[in-house]
Amino acid sequence: MDPLFIPFLAPLQKHLVTSKFAVLFITVQYNVTISTNGPEETAVNHFHHGIKDLATTFFYMLVAIIMHAIIQEYVLDKINRKKHFSKTKHSKFNESGQLSAFYLFSFGWGASILLSEKLLSNPVTLWEGYPHTLMPFQLKFYFICQLGYWLHAMPELYFQKTKKEDISRRLGYIFLYLVHIGGAYLLNLNRLGLVLLVLHYFVELLFHVSRLVYFSNESRQTGFTIWAVLFVLGRLLTLSLSVLTVGFGLATSDNQGFDLAAGNFNVIFVRITVLAAICLTQAFMMWKFINFQLRRWREHAQAQTLKKKPVQPSKSKSKKDKTNGVNGVSSHAADSPRARKEKSS
Repeated sequence: MDPLFIPFLAPLQKHLVTSKFAVLFITVQYNVTISTNGPEETAVNHFHHGIKDLATTFFYMLVAIIMHAIIQEYVLDKINRKKHFSKTKHSKFNESGQLSAFYLFSFGWGASILLSEKLLSNPVTLWEGYPHTLMPFQLKFYFICQLGYWLHAMPELYFQKTKKEDISRRLGYIFLYLVHIGGAYLLNLNRLGLVLLVLHYFVELLFHVSRLVYFSNESRQTGFTIWAVLFVLGRLLTLSLSVLTVGFGLATSDNQGFDLAAGNFNVIFVRITVLAAICLTQAFMMWKFINFQLRRWREHAQAQTLKKKPVQPSKSKSKKDKTNGVNGVSSHAADSPRARKEKSS
C-alpha cells in the first residue's frame, strides 16, 4: 500500500470503529436467521438475549429520559400553568400524565404484538415449545424498551425533585417492574410476560386517566369505580394465567430440566419461585388497593357528615338579650319556676 494513503485511511478506520460501537447501542443484538419450509423458502429473523443487551437497554433509557422531558415541558407544564394546581396535585398530575402516555403506548404496542403472534387465540403457545429462546424483533425490542423506561424512572426522581415521602413509594413499584420484566426476559417466559404486561398496563392506564379527569373536575369519579372492578378482575386473571402456564403447562411439559446454555429453566425450584413472586406481588397490590378504597370511603363519610351537621347558633348575645332575656322573657333567677315555688311557700 502506498504510504501516501495512510493519513487518509486513519480517519476512515476511526469512523468504522465508532460506527460499530454505536451499532452496539442502537440496534437489537443477537440476530438469528431461520429458514422456513414451504413452497417458497423464506428467511425469518429472530433474536435471543445476551450480555450486549445491557448496552442497548442503556441507550433506550437515555431515549426515555429525552421523551420524558419533551412530554413534561410541552404538555404537562403548559396544563399546570393554566390550572394552577397545588404542590401535591402538581406532583400527582405530573406522575399520572407521564405514566398515562407510557401505558397507552405500551398497551397499544403490546396488543399489536399479541395479535400478530396469535398468542390470544391459542393460549397453549404460552408454554408450548418452552424454552422460548428465540423472539421476533418486535417482542425483543418491546422488552428492551420496557427495561429502558423503568430504569430511566430512577434518575427522573432526582430530575423531577420528587418529595422524600414519595421516593420510597415510587422506588418500590419501579423495583417490582424491573424484577418481573427482567425475570420474564431472562427466564425465557417472554410470552407470558407480554400477556401479563398488556393486561396490567390496561388497568393502570384507566386509573391514571381517571386521576387526570378527577384533577380537572373533582365531581367526575366514575372512572375510579370502573377501575376498581377491573383491578380485581385483572389480579384474578393474572393469577389464573400464571398458575395455568407455570404451574400446569410447564410442569407437564416433556422438556424439563435445568440447562443454562439452552435457556431451559423448567425445574420445580424455578417454577415455585416464579409463582411465589407473582402471587406475593398480586397480594401486595390487593392490600394496597383495599387500603386505598377504605381511605376513600372514610373521606367520603366524613364529607357527608360535615354536610349533614346542623349549624350551631351564635353564642354572642346583645345587651338587650342580657337584660331582658330572649324574646322579651326576663332571665333573672326570680322568674324561674324554682324561685316561684320557694316564694309561695
